[in-house]
Amino acid sequence: MFRALTSVCYRHRRIVVVSWVALIIALWALSSLLGGPYKTEFKLPGSESQAAIDILQANGFGDRAGAQGQIVFQDARGVDDPAVKTAMEGLFTKIQSNVSNVSVTSPYGAGGARQIAKNGDIAYATVNFGDRSQEGYTSAANDIKTLRNEVNVPGLKVELGGDMFAAPPVGVSEAIGIVAAIIILLIAFGSLFAMGLPIVTALFGVGCGAALVGLTTRILAVPNFTTEVAAMLGIGVGIDYALLIVSRFRQGMHDGLAAEDAVARAMNTAGRAVLFAGITVVIAVLGMFFMNLSLMRSVATGAALAVLMTMIAALTLLPALLGFVGTKIDRFGLPHRGSAEKKAEASFWYRWSRVIQRHPWPAALGSVVLLLVLASPVLAMRLGFSDAGNRPTSDTTRQAYDLLSQGFGPGFNGPLVIAAETPGGQDMAALQRLSAQLNKTPGVAFATPPQPNASGKAAILTVIPTTAPQDKATGDLVHNIRDNVIPSSIAGSTAVVKLGGMSAGAEDFAAYTAEKLPIFFGAVLALSFLLLMTVFRSVLVPLKAVIMNMLSIGAAFGAMVAVFQWGWGGSIIGIGRQGPIEAWEPMMLFAIVFGLSMDYEVFLLSRIREEYDHSGDNGQAVADGLAATARVITAAAAIMVCVFASFILGSDRSLKLFGFGLAFAVFIDATVVRLVLVPATMELLGRANWWLPGWLQRALPVVHVEGDAKALRAGEPATP
Repeated sequence: MFRALTSVCYRHRRIVVVSWVALIIALWALSSLLGGPYKTEFKLPGSESQAAIDILQANGFGDRAGAQGQIVFQDARGVDDPAVKTAMEGLFTKIQSNVSNVSVTSPYGAGGARQIAKNGDIAYATVNFGDRSQEGYTSAANDIKTLRNEVNVPGLKVELGGDMFAAPPVGVSEAIGIVAAIIILLIAFGSLFAMGLPIVTALFGVGCGAALVGLTTRILAVPNFTTEVAAMLGIGVGIDYALLIVSRFRQGMHDGLAAEDAVARAMNTAGRAVLFAGITVVIAVLGMFFMNLSLMRSVATGAALAVLMTMIAALTLLPALLGFVGTKIDRFGLPHRGSAEKKAEASFWYRWSRVIQRHPWPAALGSVVLLLVLASPVLAMRLGFSDAGNRPTSDTTRQAYDLLSQGFGPGFNGPLVIAAETPGGQDMAALQRLSAQLNKTPGVAFATPPQPNASGKAAILTVIPTTAPQDKATGDLVHNIRDNVIPSSIAGSTAVVKLGGMSAGAEDFAAYTAEKLPIFFGAVLALSFLLLMTVFRSVLVPLKAVIMNMLSIGAAFGAMVAVFQWGWGGSIIGIGRQGPIEAWEPMMLFAIVFGLSMDYEVFLLSRIREEYDHSGDNGQAVADGLAATARVITAAAAIMVCVFASFILGSDRSLKLFGFGLAFAVFIDATVVRLVLVPATMELLGRANWWLPGWLQRALPVVHVEGDAKALRAGEPATP
């Protein structure tokens, strides 16, 4: 198959390149015409917070069922100053008149005294958004921003609180990652042509993947950060996959093969590994469907499309481009190129493997201890969602957050909402008792009296915590109100009472993901073990790979907890303050990191297996396999680290966390695991590495990831 595919792409390279150009143009045109709005939905059917939303929507509180924002204003003269009051009341009126499905609760209205700080110079109005799509929130928020900017009173400061008002992230991370990749490729290859091919291939794959993500918005609720996640992953794996194929092609050219034969050999060896690695990443990412969450299905689909398109580009577009370059692959070489292309036995990596093999026990134990120490903070991981206090101080939502905290306490940034159905005559009295009890509950700043709807069959209460939305104490308060305060207060009534709001919803989402994570982890681990056992025809090699990958992922999770949750060194990367680990990220990081770890495992072990099949000497095979692949794996890992780490420079905390976790995991995996732990354990296990029970040898199919070793040794492209 690979010989036939490569032959078609190589001999009809002009058609292939033109087809890819036409494909990316067509996909972007279709995405622009048919793509729908991006929607970030944290809906969690069956949760109490979702039940609260359902009660509000069913009983005439639709404008309270969506997200909530604030208009926070400050003036040293006091918010009751006539000029301030006139300007702000005019703003509230314009918002309600010009922005659909939005209501404003003014501090100047009846019962608005609680919305004015005790010192009198800070006040806020609550903006209640009816439930709508992400695009709807963005549109309404932009309209409110425009009206806010028309307020022009000297000394009056007006800021907007709520996620819908946050400044969108600036998309410079991808460019920084690509520049870093160019520099690393120049160092690794020493040739402009060899550097350019992986970059071009990856950009075509990522471009098509991003367009497909846009098209999926017609059928899925796709979060607005999906494109950034897909681009981050697509650029990293796309460059790496092309890098491996180009490296094998150059080796063939240096061995004296004709250009077409070198392309055929590269595709039938590295190309096979790319296909297997890409499928592994796609399967790992799609494993998030086990979570049964619409949010995760959408993100998984976007990430899988990005990886799939970059893999297809590496297997079809790259052979065509190699056909154009041919013998000119080393054209425009840099001065250091000769020193970068030493024979394997003379390389640093060959000598390094021999050092590790002479001292396997210290190397294995030392690396395991290091990984366990790095992973230890995982035991304290707390899932949740960060709040506006983590955003840059220039953002209006951060300034509103700080003003509310200054005037009213941090809990005003994350009010809880109690929705109640009151079919019985005594139910309203029970809700009055609930309000009174809430005002006596530790951790509650104040709770409003119940506000019934027109029919009197439902009511709503607002509860303001004393702590910030992302604080652990707020989560504890949610559980205390649900488990103790509400049941004791409404006992004997027929009222149905549910606690919701953004903080309660975040707590429900975190609890759900924590419950489902073991199932997801187990499914991905089991499938990966079976795939590796089939490919390498061994029990210990895949078992060892799964354990090592878990260690590297655990180390990455531990580093995330230390930096983002505990705040160690957080100021260096621009984190406003410490907070929980975003509830959706561990499953996403696990899927991607596990897939990428398996990539490196396949690239390294397939070469070691090839050497072992040739010589039958386990020690020599490990040394030769490591020497042959370490430079490429190191360059590939360095590219991924730079691409992922570039997202740390952005302003969005969730993307910072995501980029940091991926970069740290790849770094640990490509250094401590691949260069120390793998050769040490393979030396200790010896020939047992390749043990497989006889019944499994007969049952498992034979799969050559790197083609047929004997044919490759003979200098011919391997048969399919």
